[in-house]
Amino acid sequence: VREGRLSLRVSKFMKKQLEKRNFDVLLLDPEELDLPLLKQPTFFYSDPSHIPDELTRINSLLDKCDSFLFVTGEYNHCIPPALTNFIDHFGAAVWAYKPSGIVCYSPGIYGGMRAAMQLRHLAGDLGCLAVSNIFGLPKVHESLDPDGKALDDHMEPNSNKLIDQLEWHARAMREHRNKHGVPSSFGFAS
Repeated sequence: VREGRLSLRVSKFMKKQLEKRNFDVLLLDPEELDLPLLKQPTFFYSDPSHIPDELTRINSLLDKCDSFLFVTGEYNHCIPPALTNFIDHFGAAVWAYKPSGIVCYSPGIYGGMRAAMQLRHLAGDLGCLAVSNIFGLPKVHESLDPDGKALDDHMEPNSNKLIDQLEWHARAMREHRNKHGVPSSFGFAS
């Protein structure tokens, strides 16, 4: 996790926007979780009782989610290693058949879009299809203050475009999972 990172201001802003819409929001920050460099994901343990308690706790939290909102910066034109490391600790079964949204940012003009494209692919491979709207934030330090307060007028309407799509897909997929379950033959590891 990079020193001086800007992700917390973006995460705080999005958390506020989601809470305004009555979402239950769980913010999982890779720096706070401080997961070790991946050696063995949860689904590699032949005996689940050997999975470290923190991974079991997080896996349970993820399993209960109806959707995911990934907030990503861009390191060397890629998904930040801490985010990839976090995602890779858990089997696709916790991510699958749930939609995701992507918020990307950078202090530069590209707004993290290269990382967002990679994250969209990764999420899709996990069965966690990303909605079409990506909320990109170029020059994020000029758009949000350190507490996540918007510094310009486009922030709320643009974030709502993403939230509208994510909410629709989350409700539809939850209703379908509840009514029909999920295919057992898709091959996602637990």
